[in-house]
Amino acid sequence: MSGKSNARHTRRAVLAVTGLAAGLAPAGVALGAGRAQHASEYGFALGLTYLNTGSLGPTPRRVRAAMEAAWTELELNPVAMTYNDGPLNLSADAARATAAAFMGCGADELLITRSTTDAMNTLAAGMRLTADDRVLTTDQEHEGATYCWTHMARRGGPAVDVIPIAPADRDPAAIVERFARAIRPRTRAISVSHVISTTGHRMPVAEIAALARSRGVICVVDGAQALGQIAVDVKAIGCDAYAPAGHKWLMGPKGTGLLYIRQGARDAIDPVQLQDGHRFVNNSVGVGCLPLAVGLGVAAHDMGARGMAEVEAHNLALRNRAYQGLARIPRLRMVSAPPGDPMATALVAAELPADIDSKALRAALLDRHKVVSKMTEKRWLNGLRLSPHLFNTEADVDRAVAAVRREMG
Repeated sequence: MSGKSNARHTRRAVLAVTGLAAGLAPAGVALGAGRAQHASEYGFALGLTYLNTGSLGPTPRRVRAAMEAAWTELELNPVAMTYNDGPLNLSADAARATAAAFMGCGADELLITRSTTDAMNTLAAGMRLTADDRVLTTDQEHEGATYCWTHMARRGGPAVDVIPIAPADRDPAAIVERFARAIRPRTRAISVSHVISTTGHRMPVAEIAALARSRGVICVVDGAQALGQIAVDVKAIGCDAYAPAGHKWLMGPKGTGLLYIRQGARDAIDPVQLQDGHRFVNNSVGVGCLPLAVGLGVAAHDMGARGMAEVEAHNLALRNRAYQGLARIPRLRMVSAPPGDPMATALVAAELPADIDSKALRAALLDRHKVVSKMTEKRWLNGLRLSPHLFNTEADVDRAVAAVRREMG
């Protein structure tokens, strides 16, 4: 490929990451009071009411168009497009820079991964932890953020200490104090969710990170339920590592995630993926899926363009409506924070009575009402969770609440 042609392809690939490539519609930035982003931007089945972004978010047509364009470009000349300064390798680097800006860190502190779980496994494997060391976490963590530690423990690695966080625990200072009391002389890492996946409670991660720093302990934050739902600034949080998903609230391609490792923590967290630098395609990571990286960059750019304050306000208004509607249904017990509570986020959950199985209710809501919800994992509670996002409306919430009411009799 000639230098002029290569430059032209490079510019087009990088422009695609910022959402300015020809043929892509502008990002929908205005939500407005009670208005969702236009439904035509998504590919939902006809009549479906989707309220489960907390599991997987929909990928907008605009992001999919960028990926399809990148895939077509890739196949023109796979080697030339991929290796070294190939246009799509450059566009993956640009995608990482876009995501880094959205998270408040440098591109050289960020890796593109396949998911939060993949990111957690990567950072845990990159730490020098021995059988004498300990990791401190909570009983509310998703397995995607705990298996990395328990797997190491089973293979002669660090012991895992667990502190309880009940749904009723909504005193940030008390939660931080619980962490403080549980730190032992050999505690080397604290691993905690930014937003708890079951209740949606926003944890005091900045205060926990400050505590960890004061004790010489690494602070790792699972950001799967945060990035794209609430504003995330990893430097303001002060953590050493942050592992968000690309395919939940960010609405990026399925099978994408990110891993922030603070530059000053590279001694303690040194994964093999960084041995050959931060390039998306290099000798330490091999060849990643370049079109997915491009799509992730577009998703991060577009979410930043919408403005997280407006997205969060929209989502909270819908979750508060869902909370109030569910709270009026007899025999449901709300476990998420009430409207106005600083720990509240867009995830809202309620506990079902013992005679109503959460799995059966989830299936009934989908089969009879075309409402997509989430059953909470039964090790925590027999419950239902709704997680509205910027494409949802008040009518979606009302439809879901009415369906729950009918199914509960």
